[in-house]
Amino acid sequence: MKLLVINGVNLGMTGRREKGVYGVQTLDEINEELRFFCAEKGHSVDFFQSDLEGEVCRALHGAEGKYDGIVLNAGAFTHYSYGIRDAIASITVPVVEVHMSNVHAREEFRKKSVLTEVCRGEVLGFGKNSYKLALESFWL
Repeated sequence: MKLLVINGVNLGMTGRREKGVYGVQTLDEINEELRFFCAEKGHSVDFFQSDLEGEVCRALHGAEGKYDGIVLNAGAFTHYSYGIRDAIASITVPVVEVHMSNVHAREEFRKKSVLTEVCRGEVLGFGKNSYKLALESFWL
């Protein structure tokens, strides 16, 4: 199985920003852990991160026919990006929405996702392990 992990706005700062929320590991360190996790199960994984909404849309579009599943942590785009929502809806590759924090226990604006209804599922609140749970959902 070939999977893609997409991280959106501000997630490139993971390990340096709000460490109490997002942890102390950098996104590169988390990605390396995820690569090993997938390889142990016989699967491959690629990674993409951008702070630009259009680039996230382009990565989603480009996944069609290349990947068996996508794990998407859109960051703040989750709450307002109809462009990313429409990009997910336009592809046949299943997408699992991920958040490291429990967004329902945070600020009011974080409780609404415009992406959830077009995603296969949602995993949140388990830190970096949210990614592992989402990846694992593709081979269970």
